[in-house]
Amino acid sequence: MPSDRSFYITTPIYYPSDLPHIGHGYTTVAADTLARWHRQAGDDTWMLTGTDEHGQKMLRAAAANGVGPQEWVDKLVNESWIPLLKTLDVANDDYIRTTQPRHEERVRQFVADIHDRGFIYQGEYEALYCVGCEEFKPESEIVMGTGEFEGVPVCAIHSKPLELLKEQNYFFKLSEFQKKLLKLYADNPDFVQPESARNEVVSFVKRGLKDLSISRSSFDWGIKVPWDESHIIYVWVDALLNYVTAIGYGVDEAEFERRWPATHIVGKDILRFHAVIWPAMLMAAGVEVPHQVFAHGWLLVGGEKMSKSKLTGIAPNEITDTFGSDAFRYYFLSAIDFGQDGSFSWEDMSARYQSELANGFGNLASRTIAMIEKYFAGKVPEPTEYQDADLAIQRLVASAARSADASIEKLEIHDAIKSIWAIVDELNGYITENEPWALAKSEDSRPRLATVLYTVAEGLRALAVLLSPVIPKATAKLWAALGAPGTVQEQPIREAGNWGQSKPGSVVTSIPPLFPRIESAEGEA
Repeated sequence: MPSDRSFYITTPIYYPSDLPHIGHGYTTVAADTLARWHRQAGDDTWMLTGTDEHGQKMLRAAAANGVGPQEWVDKLVNESWIPLLKTLDVANDDYIRTTQPRHEERVRQFVADIHDRGFIYQGEYEALYCVGCEEFKPESEIVMGTGEFEGVPVCAIHSKPLELLKEQNYFFKLSEFQKKLLKLYADNPDFVQPESARNEVVSFVKRGLKDLSISRSSFDWGIKVPWDESHIIYVWVDALLNYVTAIGYGVDEAEFERRWPATHIVGKDILRFHAVIWPAMLMAAGVEVPHQVFAHGWLLVGGEKMSKSKLTGIAPNEITDTFGSDAFRYYFLSAIDFGQDGSFSWEDMSARYQSELANGFGNLASRTIAMIEKYFAGKVPEPTEYQDADLAIQRLVASAARSADASIEKLEIHDAIKSIWAIVDELNGYITENEPWALAKSEDSRPRLATVLYTVAEGLRALAVLLSPVIPKATAKLWAALGAPGTVQEQPIREAGNWGQSKPGSVVTSIPPLFPRIESAEGEA
């Protein structure tokens, strides 16, 4: 059933100077899973991702490779970042690049608007700048270096020396928004989540806000300031605006009204930009603030945050080439509590793949279809009288579907999967207890056999629908194998728990294992 409810979800736009690693993949599949769920619920859904292509770091990387910045970002985006979406089976609705004319024109319009409203002024700025973060660093993120950088101020995140910059810049009056932001957080506790992230943001803003330098004049790879083209707009201001420029800000009022406000999924290292600077910019422009900013945790490998420079960065295809995109999606969304840090290891990935996907879900699907083929000539049987064990499965399916939807509303993807997976475990136990192979030995117990196999087939039908946002490829295969009509993505997910949707007489077809056994998963973190 279509609804008039809007669900607009975004990933951060990624900085393409490095190759994608599994941290980028984690953020993207989380947003994609939420978007897929809401689409199947009939909500008016839009998912945006993209790349942030301006800034000094990009300019230097292009120069180091002997090409112009536009040629460099085109190569990176087309060869590495857009293919990532296919690798992970992501069904985004739009992909924005900050070098696109649609973005650049609307950024200039937005910045001109807040300038005209009196929130921008010119002044001199001198501070330590991290090219890696594209940010003037606050004191809390400046530490003294060690080793080759002994005694030198370095970025606490990148551990590389900071540059002292002194420029005539344009400033945004961020300091004027301290009280308004604190009121926003107080009036809407869910605006920043999880709770740990909200507390961090409130504490930061309570310490006082300084005005933000929003232009640079020492290099020219960026969007020009509308009233002074000797300056370019600070890359973070440029980047944050993608969330509104992509949906028609300033040019398509109807589309903007339809989509905005957004739910932003971000890594916790960029939380302050999204939960402090971004809503303040929108307030200055007279635009509604986002619906929510949700900061997920870091992926840790060997106890360290993912990093190409420290050789802990793992490319997503290193995992998908062995396990497939469904397993990548399932593992990261179920093994890690969304919002908390999580650790990755090849051993844990392999163990969960075998026990939960291959043995748990995949084996349940293949043996159920095999028994329907063997005992009922490949047709879903007609159930007869339901017993307590069958009714317990029906109640579980209904409650799991409700619980999963409630968890998705709170962006608790891991809890949604946990609720759904209870059906997998219960159905496997149900088969063991009811022994359909024993029931098949007697014609007298054939009605009971029909009820048992219908119950399992109907449970699988519900599982296919409920898990399709998480593992879209396997559930599409299962849906077809069950002889169900249409596609699994067309099924209304909030009705998945309603019992009795499988049609007796539907013809099942055997399928290869949904998650083939992998004898050895090689990989080094």
